[in-house]
Amino acid sequence: MIPIRDENPARTKPFVTIGLIAANVAVFLLQMLTPPEAQEAFVFEWGAIPNDISNAYHLLPALPLAWIRLLTSMFMHGGLMHLGGNMLYLWIFGNNIEDVLGHAKFLLFYLVGGLVAALSHVLFEPSSTIPMVGASGAISAVLGAYMLAYPRAKVVVLVFIVFIIRFIRVPALLMLGIWFAMQIFGFAGESGTEGGGVAWLAHIGGFVAGVLLILLAGVRPARPVRRFSSFR
Repeated sequence: MIPIRDENPARTKPFVTIGLIAANVAVFLLQMLTPPEAQEAFVFEWGAIPNDISNAYHLLPALPLAWIRLLTSMFMHGGLMHLGGNMLYLWIFGNNIEDVLGHAKFLLFYLVGGLVAALSHVLFEPSSTIPMVGASGAISAVLGAYMLAYPRAKVVVLVFIVFIIRFIRVPALLMLGIWFAMQIFGFAGESGTEGGGVAWLAHIGGFVAGVLLILLAGVRPARPVRRFSSFR
């Protein structure tokens, strides 16, 4: 299922969500404009490398840079599809969480969720030397928060069934619940192997962090605002 939009309009302008999308796109363009021979060095310089982070406490001067990389890695992506998929999810679900938390708290929520997600991956693969990049962990926190805050909100998704393509409306609880289950199955399927390039634990850790953070913020499930849709 590919989400297209939700039927849960926000009451305020999502300035932070728009700003985060713009920042991710800007960093991706910077990556693409970097000379090809220097792009790998750029990723290793600003991506989050679990081995470096897990060993940073041995060298106190390296600790601040390790945390900076945890943040910078959240704005880097491995390709256009990686960027596009993440920004689609952020655009659909981020505005409502920004709406319920407020602009400043949402930015803090997003960054903390992303840090927890990245550290979840580091804790599981502390010796990995593969740079971790992408906003997936932070966006997973947004998805966890959305599932708790708006479980009954309808999400329009694109479904592929063999050669049949359909638009259907499903509750956010179902759509995001399936998404979370897929992350668990993905992690279980790669457990004990070298992995396939997906930081499943970052997605799982970010999602759980989002649920806990939104609960700490005092947000409880709400009935979404209804609006008419052409999808049936």
